[in-house]
Amino acid sequence: MSLTPLISSVRVLGAPAERHEEILTPEALEFIARLDDAFADRRLEILKERRRRSAHLASGTPLDFSRATAAVRADTDWRVAPPAPGLTDRRVEITGPPERRMAINALNSGAKVWMADFEDATAPTWNNVIAGQLNLLDAIERRIDFTTSEGKEYRLGSDLATIMVRPRGWHLLEEHLEVDGRPVSASLVDFGLYFFHCAQRQIDAGYGPYFYLPKLENRTEARLWNDIFVFAQDLLGIPRGTVRATVLIETITAAFEMEEILYELREHSAGLNAGRWDYLFSLIKTFGHRTDFQLPDRAAVTMTAPFMRAYTELLVRTCHKRGAHAIGGMAAHVPSKDPDANAAAFAKVRLDKEREAEDGFDGSWVAHPGLVPLCREIFDGVLGDRPNQLERTREDVEVTAADLLSVRRIAAPPTSEGIRSNIAVALRYFDAWLRGSGAVALNGLMEDAATAEIARVQIWQWLRHDRVDRTRSSTSSTPNARPWRPRTRRRSPSKPGRSSWTPRSRCSSRCSSRPTPTPVTWSAVPPRR
Repeated sequence: MSLTPLISSVRVLGAPAERHEEILTPEALEFIARLDDAFADRRLEILKERRRRSAHLASGTPLDFSRATAAVRADTDWRVAPPAPGLTDRRVEITGPPERRMAINALNSGAKVWMADFEDATAPTWNNVIAGQLNLLDAIERRIDFTTSEGKEYRLGSDLATIMVRPRGWHLLEEHLEVDGRPVSASLVDFGLYFFHCAQRQIDAGYGPYFYLPKLENRTEARLWNDIFVFAQDLLGIPRGTVRATVLIETITAAFEMEEILYELREHSAGLNAGRWDYLFSLIKTFGHRTDFQLPDRAAVTMTAPFMRAYTELLVRTCHKRGAHAIGGMAAHVPSKDPDANAAAFAKVRLDKEREAEDGFDGSWVAHPGLVPLCREIFDGVLGDRPNQLERTREDVEVTAADLLSVRRIAAPPTSEGIRSNIAVALRYFDAWLRGSGAVALNGLMEDAATAEIARVQIWQWLRHDRVDRTRSSTSSTPNARPWRPRTRRRSPSKPGRSSWTPRSRCSSRCSSRPTPTPVTWSAVPPRR
């Protein structure tokens, strides 16, 4: 499609690679420049508003449902747009980065929807970003395939999941692409490249351009996305209302504006999703300065915690009241070759998904194709032949601001095991992320940036409030006395006489020549009396 050029300079600073020119066409870059010209200033305004509100909450301003939008919540007449083709039945959704092999596995998994994740599950190297767009284009054209070095082939089957794309959040920039000498919003790059190349192709295939929107904090940010959808559709001659977007409620402030977010996006809304780890991260980041918002070990904060139950039940009620899908949280377990470990993990997943289905969720997330049959079985048992349970309006649910903030009811001091686990997960994930992998299997779980964020921010909070004593050290050789597993040394077969490190949790390649430091055991401090 030809666009009349703007008077602007678009520069690609990322290194070129194979087939990049198929995505970074002059017309696609012009489309990105138009999005930037129209919305860059508004993006800066919402980031400014985030900082302002964060300062107010830190100074003691209470968080509550807005009186300014009470009329929106009280109006019983408005509804979101009806489900778009391919989004009526969403009982199982699988997530993962748009990496070639994982994309094929996800599309073939039997899930109803695949969320191609440019955000938490993708390390944003330039090649990862552009290769991800190429993989989506190839998948829609049904020409995607992959062959391993051992000769194993991956091909698309006949029954494929509907594609939804999660762009990166508003707070991030794409440093490899500049307009008039400044980097472009990563959100606009991820959205714009996919929309330009794939929107019409998806419509022609009987679907549409569908998205997941991350890290929204309020209704104003939802309004910005809605305006972008209208602008992009008009610019490319696509009918308004073709786009659909599900918003992840993964910030504590957004939990207080669920109805308002649906209202702002009502022409393009495809519901809300409960994003567990980022929600907890947001809670600590927002109220970490307060002693009454200290969480126990992250493994102990389950979806049955009272404040998490309030959050999920309010989400279901809000969505179904407005005719929108409510999608449950992530099951991150990775199937193991150990049958006992598998049985224990699947039992936890079963309980979690049974609770969601019984609470009224219309579907749920899994991180691995091996969990799709279990999740589908559970939702099949509740839904039967129905595609969803939008008719369950959950009028029995009443949630107050105090319910959403009732963290003290599960307060407990951190344990030494919890401290070690957070340190290990954060370091091992950051190491993988710096090497270009955004989705990493650690200790039987598929971890992404959200898990690393909650791990590191918990450590910060425990240190801030003297719940952890990092002055105590140990020289014990027992592995459990160390926050993470030690490096081991081996001879490099390719370079005799030189040594190299076999990574357990490497911080960077620059550390490889340094001696292993004496490990420090961070101990939990008994609660003050």
